[in-house]
Amino acid sequence: MKNYVQKGENITVTATAAASSGEGVLVGSLFGIAAGDAAIGEDLDLVTVGVFTMPKVSTDAFTVGAVVYWDDSAGLVTTDDDTGSNPEIGLAVTAAANPSGTVNVRLNG
Repeated sequence: MKNYVQKGENITVTATAAASSGEGVLVGSLFGIAAGDAAIGEDLDLVTVGVFTMPKVSTDAFTVGAVVYWDDSAGLVTTDDDTGSNPEIGLAVTAAANPSGTVNVRLNG
């Protein structure tokens, strides 16, 4: 196919903020997990598919299959779409109670 570019599992973007390996990163509407460290303006590889253990709002409780949203200002996943300002990034694949610090998330890709 002449117009095929790549699978899209990893996307290289320009870092708009400093990022550390394993952190969630939102660039426009594109969400992924930083594959390495990057300073502002550097190339940053984002992993856009897979299951990741992610930090969450400690008081939020997730059930398996629950929609997961990203609170970019807090750098945490949440159950709250905050009237549309927190983008949907995936589904919980483990249960996580209140209080707890993490949940496993399958990214939407």
